Amino acid sequence: MHASAPIIPWIGGKRRLADRLIPLFPPHECYVELFCGGAALYFLRPVPAPVEIINDVNGELTNLYRVVQHHLEEFMRQFKWALSSRQVFKWLQDTKPATLTDIQRAARFYYLQQHAFSGRVESQSFGTATTAPAINLLRIEETLSAAHLRLANGTTVENLPWAECLARYDRPHTFFYADPPYWQTEGYGVPFPFEEYQALASAMRTCKGKMMVSINDRPEIREAFVGLVMHDLEITYAVGVERAGRQASRELVITNWDTALLGGLF
Repeated sequence: MHASAPIIPWIGGKRRLADRLIPLFPPHECYVELFCGGAALYFLRPVPAPVEIINDVNGELTNLYRVVQHHLEEFMRQFKWALSSRQVFKWLQDTKPATLTDIQRAARFYYLQQHAFSGRVESQSFGTATTAPAINLLRIEETLSAAHLRLANGTTVENLPWAECLARYDRPHTFFYADPPYWQTEGYGVPFPFEEYQALASAMRTCKGKMMVSINDRPEIREAFVGLVMHDLEITYAVGVERAGRQASRELVITNWDTALLGGLF
């Protein structure tokens, strides 16, 4: 099976770091993403693990993955007459998910994420583009077919708090990848107080499996994860819609095992 592509934009997504992070994955039989979000590393890794789990506490997101996994044809029908429109975006924002079927919910969430500025989940605004359309609604089947095959190849989609997911799958042959909300960064739609980072660090020190965490480089984060293996990297990203305006972000990759590969790739 070949790598596919993430199916939705996601704030803090790791698409641009995939070629630096995936080679660091240790040997494992079970792969678990505790905060899957856009699941860039899951979709982009060239060789799947024998057992794979993608987990997120956002029920709209996990519903989308399950619908693409099991009901792709019906999902695509939702977009047969769809238009990219600021007004449609607003109508869907005002629609209560509880009034919809799972397939309709998935289509609503997909449409909103594809059109939202910067892949935000909360406080969404309609994103504008002048070089290419946000999404070609006539080519959804082409876009999602590889993702459908990837998800349908035995992947389990979980909707659990990260600690429950970790406890459920923690084995010596499990590799956990954790990409939690970045400290003091908004737009994820889920509260994540500092105690959660401390709990994540504690879990890294005691779990049976191997774990990698991607997080923004802040002194408080370094203190919470003290004693674990830390490697920093820098990534440059465009700010807003002005490609000329760029900003460097310092990122941390933290593991509960050491490997000589890290120094070479960072």
